[in-house]
Amino acid sequence: MKAMLIAFAAIIVIAVGANQVLDHLGFSSAERTSSSSVRLGE
Repeated sequence: MKAMLIAFAAIIVIAVGANQVLDHLGFSSAERTSSSSVRLGE
């Protein structure tokens, strides 16, 4: 049970960290799939 909880915590840390890194590098889905004629985040 302890190993499973540690694994869940690791998954959450990896997911949040990957989200922050990819967002910082400009790999968000909004930036990758929108063109200049799309108004996102106004």
